[in-house]
Amino acid sequence: MKVLFFADSHSNKADIMKVIEKSKKADLVVCLGDVTFFEHALDLILEDLDTIGKTVLMLPGNHEDEETLKEFCKKTKHVKYFHKDLMEIEGITFFSYGAGGFLIDDPEFDEVVVHFQRELVEAKKLILLTHQPPFNTTIDIVHGKNVGNMNIKDFIKDYKPLYALSGHLHEHFGKKDKIGDTIVLNPGPKGRIIKL
Repeated sequence: MKVLFFADSHSNKADIMKVIEKSKKADLVVCLGDVTFFEHALDLILEDLDTIGKTVLMLPGNHEDEETLKEFCKKTKHVKYFHKDLMEIEGITFFSYGAGGFLIDDPEFDEVVVHFQRELVEAKKLILLTHQPPFNTTIDIVHGKNVGNMNIKDFIKDYKPLYALSGHLHEHFGKKDKIGDTIVLNPGPKGRIIKL
């Protein structure tokens, strides 16, 4: 399965159009949050993404209110709200935790993990989707300081997903790192296709 991941398009029509064009070569599309700039033109952006005609999993970022995004996604056919949730597609388990962006410690993340613990342990191919990056990687540094999330990093160490994809920090679009064998990646607003 080929999956197109993107993040932080922030209401940029040109970036959305690039994602739509790239989606022709993908089986699934995943937005890791901040599809808007404080929800500007949210309805129009989701309508554009809906024209892809394939499932688009939509995580909220720190620029989208969770309930607002959830309600707007319901008005589309293919754009699915995906936050604090888990789903299996073609033998691949996707675990999502969007929103936030500035918490080094987030106990709610751990609570969501506990809720899905059995499925996470049994997952043969696990992909972690978050808006905020994990702590202490090359994709969470701002002004010389690591600003990622410790809970996400601990999750990666414990559950060893194949990939941990996130956005949020614009300085690191397209960059990747590793935690153990897990590839940590910020796909940026134009997106990256990964064959899983």
